[in-house]
Amino acid sequence: MELHRGSGEIAARADAIIESMKSMEGPLLPILHGIQEEFGYVPQDTLPLIAKALNLSRAEVHGVMTFYHDYRDHPAGRHVLKLCRAEACQSMGGDAVAERVKQLLGVEFHQTTLDGSVTLEPVYCLGLCACAPAAMLDGELHGRLDDEAVEDLVMEALR
Repeated sequence: MELHRGSGEIAARADAIIESMKSMEGPLLPILHGIQEEFGYVPQDTLPLIAKALNLSRAEVHGVMTFYHDYRDHPAGRHVLKLCRAEACQSMGGDAVAERVKQLLGVEFHQTTLDGSVTLEPVYCLGLCACAPAAMLDGELHGRLDDEAVEDLVMEALR
């Protein structure tokens, strides 16, 4: 598969990541993590490169990538806001929090604001069940979200 114009650099950078990790035991997940860390997402054009290097089918690589929700197939916004959707957070008002955040940002889950500032993602447990409802903004946990905390969090994300 030929990569799109301008993606020769992506292929070279992806190949370097693949080569550095392909001899590991169970290399697929570390390679996907490495590529996402490098580019901010896993470009579709890198999947055939991974498949060939690991002697897997493209479908196997694609299946693993799409199974795990943390892998992105497109660039995220400058900030990533993850809202917990697990039962503990839902029972403590997580649905209302999610709806308020969507309203304030003007996006649905798996979408990025038009200005590219925030990507909104659902997650299924942040480990803050005792502090539900919870969220994570750029790796920083936030618990006990009420209306004021939600507005503060969204404003922080939009900066």
